[in-house]
Amino acid sequence: MSWQLAALIMLGGSTALLFLGLPVAFSFVAINIVGAWAFLGGEPGLAQAVRNSVVSVMNFSLTPIPLFILMGEILFHTGIALKVIDGVERLIRRVPGRLAVVAVVAGTVFSAISGSTIATTAMLGSLMLPVMLTRGYHPTMAAGPIMAIGAVDMLIPPSALTVLLGSLSGISISKLLIGGIVPGLMLSLAFVAYIIVSVKLDPALAPKGDEDRTSKSDGLKLLIVYVVPLVGIFAVVVGAMSAGIATPTESAALGAFATLLMAVLYRALTLDALWKSLKGTTAISGMILFIILGATTFSQILSFSGATEGMVGAILGQGLSPLALVALMMAMLIFLGIFVDQVSMMLITLPVFMPIVQRLGVDPVWFGVLFLICMQLGLLLPPHGLLLMTMRGVAPPQVTMAHIFRAVVPYVAMSVLLLVLILFVPAIATWLPARIG
Repeated sequence: MSWQLAALIMLGGSTALLFLGLPVAFSFVAINIVGAWAFLGGEPGLAQAVRNSVVSVMNFSLTPIPLFILMGEILFHTGIALKVIDGVERLIRRVPGRLAVVAVVAGTVFSAISGSTIATTAMLGSLMLPVMLTRGYHPTMAAGPIMAIGAVDMLIPPSALTVLLGSLSGISISKLLIGGIVPGLMLSLAFVAYIIVSVKLDPALAPKGDEDRTSKSDGLKLLIVYVVPLVGIFAVVVGAMSAGIATPTESAALGAFATLLMAVLYRALTLDALWKSLKGTTAISGMILFIILGATTFSQILSFSGATEGMVGAILGQGLSPLALVALMMAMLIFLGIFVDQVSMMLITLPVFMPIVQRLGVDPVWFGVLFLICMQLGLLLPPHGLLLMTMRGVAPPQVTMAHIFRAVVPYVAMSVLLLVLILFVPAIATWLPARIG
C-alpha cells in the first residue's frame, strides 16, 4: 500500500470522524482499530495496538496533568477564587475600563495556579460579566477581556495542555512550561494597554468614573491575604522546576499540596468542596488520558504504515527554508483551529510536524511555544472557538453571538502579532528556559 493511501486512511479517516461529531478519543480509537488491522497484520496487530495503548498511559511524565487540574478545582470550589477577584478589584482603582482591567489581572493570577482555560473563562464570565453590563460597559468590552485572558491560561504554567503537548511531542515539559511565561505575560500587558487606550478613545465603551469606593486598605489586605499566597504557589511550582530541585511531577505535587493547605488554613475546604474538586479532577484527567491512549497508538501506526516518512519527505522536498516551513505549519494550525479543538489539533499534526522539526534542527521549545499560541488562538477563533461557546453559555441574554465574535477580534489580532514576533525573535520563548534551565 502506498504512503499516500495510508495517510488518507489514517489522517483523512480521523478528521472525517471528528467533523462528524464523534468524540476525539473515540475517533482515534476507531481509526486505530482499522489501522492496526490493515498495517500491523490483522489480529496480532490489534493485540499489539492494545499493548501500546496500555504503555502510553503508564508514562510517568503524564502525572502532572491531574495534579495541575486539582489545583484549579480546589481554587474554584472552595471560593478562594472569589476572594482573589475581590482583592484585585479593590486594588485597581482609577484606570479607564477598570473592571475590564480587573478581569485581565485576575485571570492572569488564576492562570498561575489553574490548569483549565474553560474554568477560568466560565468563572470570570459568570461573576464579572453581569456586573460589568449593569454598570454600563459595552458587551464587547465586557466579554472580550474575559475570553482573551482565559485563553492565556494555556501559556502560563501550570497548564494541563502544555504537559500534554510536551508528552506527545517529546519536548521537555519543564522547559515548555517555563517557555510560556514571558509570552503569556506579554499578552496580558498588551490586553491591559488595549483596554485603557480603547476606553480613552471611545468613552462609550465603559462608564465614566468607574472607581472603587471602598477603602484602599481593605483591597491591600485582601491582596496580601489571598493573591500573594497564590503567586507564592506559582513561584514554588516554577522555581522548583527551574532550579532542578524537583521534576515537573514533583513540582505539581508541591503545588497541589500547597493549594490544599491554603484552603485548609482559610477554613474554606469543606467535604463537599473536596468531593467536587476530586470528582472534577477525575473526570477531566480520565478524558485526557483516554485521548493520549488513542493518540500514541495513532502516531505509531501512522509511522509503521510509511505515511509519516512519505509526508515528511514530500514536505522537505519542496526546498523551503526552515523558517518558511515553521510559518507554514503555524498557518495550518490556525486554519485547523477554526474547525477542531486543541487536542485534535495536536493529534492530527504532531505525528507529521515533529519529524520535520527534528530533521530541520529547529529548537523544540521555540516550536512548542509557537504551537501553544496557535492553540490559544484556536480557543478564540469564530465560529467554534471553545471559549466563545463557554462565554455564550454563561453570558446574560443581552450578549449575543455577534457581540462575542466582535469582542475577540482585537485580542486575536494581538495574539497573531505575538506569534509573528516570536517567529522572528525566538529568544522571547527560549531565553527564560535557557537562562534558568
